[in-house]
Amino acid sequence: MKNFLILSLAGFILWSCRGTSDLAYQVNSPDDQISITFMTIGGKAAYTVSYKGSTQIDTSYLGFEFKDQSSLTENLSIKNQSLKTVDETWEMVWGEQREVRNNYNELRLTLQENKAPNRTFDVVFKAYNDGIGFRYEFPEQAALSDEVVITEEMTQFNLTGDHKVWWIPGDWDIYEYLYTESKFSKINAYDQFIPGDHLGQVYLHSNSVNTPVTMKSDEGVYLSFHEADLTDYAGMTLKVDTSDLSMVSELVGNDAGIKVKTHAPFVTPWRTIQIADRAGNLLESNLIINLNDPNELGDIEWFQPMKYIGIWWDMHLNRRTWDYASGNHGATTAYTKELIDFAAENDMGGVLVEGWNTGWETWTDPNMRDTIFDFTTPYPDYDLEYLANYANSKGLEIIMHHETSGAVARYEERMNSAYQLMNKLGIHSVKTGYVGTIIPDGEYHHGQWMVNHYQNTLDKGAKYEVAINMHEPIKATGLRRTYPNAISREGARGQEYNAWAGDGASPPSHLPTIAFTRMLSGPFDYTPGIFNLSLKPYKDDHPIKSTLALQLGLYVNIYSPIQMAADLIDYYKENPAFQFILDVGVDWEQSKVLDGEPGEFLVTARQEKGTDDWFVGGLTDENARDYTLKLDFLEEGKTYTAKVYRDADDTHFLDNPTAIDIVEMEVTKGDEIPVNMKEAGGFAVSLIAK
Repeated sequence: MKNFLILSLAGFILWSCRGTSDLAYQVNSPDDQISITFMTIGGKAAYTVSYKGSTQIDTSYLGFEFKDQSSLTENLSIKNQSLKTVDETWEMVWGEQREVRNNYNELRLTLQENKAPNRTFDVVFKAYNDGIGFRYEFPEQAALSDEVVITEEMTQFNLTGDHKVWWIPGDWDIYEYLYTESKFSKINAYDQFIPGDHLGQVYLHSNSVNTPVTMKSDEGVYLSFHEADLTDYAGMTLKVDTSDLSMVSELVGNDAGIKVKTHAPFVTPWRTIQIADRAGNLLESNLIINLNDPNELGDIEWFQPMKYIGIWWDMHLNRRTWDYASGNHGATTAYTKELIDFAAENDMGGVLVEGWNTGWETWTDPNMRDTIFDFTTPYPDYDLEYLANYANSKGLEIIMHHETSGAVARYEERMNSAYQLMNKLGIHSVKTGYVGTIIPDGEYHHGQWMVNHYQNTLDKGAKYEVAINMHEPIKATGLRRTYPNAISREGARGQEYNAWAGDGASPPSHLPTIAFTRMLSGPFDYTPGIFNLSLKPYKDDHPIKSTLALQLGLYVNIYSPIQMAADLIDYYKENPAFQFILDVGVDWEQSKVLDGEPGEFLVTARQEKGTDDWFVGGLTDENARDYTLKLDFLEEGKTYTAKVYRDADDTHFLDNPTAIDIVEMEVTKGDEIPVNMKEAGGFAVSLIAK
């Protein structure tokens, strides 16, 4: 019979099998519902995770493969361990809530090889009430004194069941897929993959999925796998073994086969698992952002959360063009001035202008896209300096646009002058874009080289007081805590796919799916607020699969500190539904996910920062949903004026999408409001404290 030595201390447990060199350590979440166990098994490092006493991640091994070095997967022993508890509260500069509690128990283990070259590293686990994070930390050491090239990280996640999964392929260049819902055993990323070609290679290198990837067990436990603090490292996809119900990290590399090039000391990103028994708890989780370093930039008073309009939807409707030579150019001084006036009249913060700079005539030409954009030269019909000053005189800003066409090395050369220009003109935010394959050749959007470029834009932006809204970006991993000028990003299939329509239009299930997948990583610049849902007269037979009430609800359900009123301004004028866009907040004291299920529906309530006012949004998939909004979240003793925007009795997303029922009433805590949602419908409610 084996003998066991057990030591328990404030949520930490150590036990060893006497007579062997193997040790096991356990760390629990502060509420004791989540347990992480780390062990060595025959010299291999492994861990398990349980939730409420039920194993969620079975024995999973850890390790690395290197170029010109042996793999670091075995002959390991634990040399040291330390324990720590942290319970602190910090404030977001902007975000879904003002105060964030950062409460976890930490277990740090030092491992060393038992044979030459005797490499050593730490594995650090943090157990939170909403999930776990762990990462590897390599100290400076003789065995890693030269350049270190990681060819693969071998982090396993072995599941305990054939879960329902919401996933997209592990494409190394884009995240703009429709999510597939399937059993884990039925994942086949090759079937969903959009083939591309880059020097003769496709971007999907295995049957892998991108993160965040969200799952639901038969027992009703929700799991979402992602990463936090992705810095100077390659993005992680997860290679799927459908027969073994397991995943293993597969880092994005380059055409030279290099995943990560670094020097000791170095740390990896955190590997994260959010865990909940209610879907809404995934969205309320602060795990990802808590695993990032504290704010390094201060209050950045030069950026304020805002609503904005812009010259953008025109081009997707083929109403105007990005390029000047077409004769139907969108970014003209006259049109921009008209939008500035409209934005100022409606207390908006900015006007985005795409297609303002020279080069759009040939921006997709593979032989020219490396040279065309300089990011400082406007077209002859666009007076950038005049418009920047005019916007400032009206109390708002031009939002700059930098489309690189994937020529990132060229952009790096020209960033300094471009960001100096923005600073000179009082422009404090830029939408960057990276359409196309990456130049230099052989790199991918989600590899280490581009991760470092995205960081460079944040650093440059901080220097010149510019906030960054990245499109075709690397995924969000919570860096907005450290660099709050990382205000938003795309990184998902956005509203523009609905303008392209046909088979490209997103189905009604798309929005309640991305809410519980993509949105778990951070703010999403989805560009809501389309009122002309038929798209006529600009497009025929291309209706957006949405009601008007759903479009309003997106301002609450899809979080971003910048929210675009994306339609042409003519559709907002004299439309009473536009009042909700004018009223709704963009920065929040607190947020509550009242109800929801991935792929089906979502209801979110948020209290505007600095006020007692609340806003609520709802959306559903292709299924109509009888729903009653319960106002249990309101403050006791206060009376609120509720303005309700909901689908009308005759609303239908194809035949009558703009029909909307707008009613006003006085309410208090505990009251109920019927807000039945039609197919692809939703609702929005403003609750203004009296």
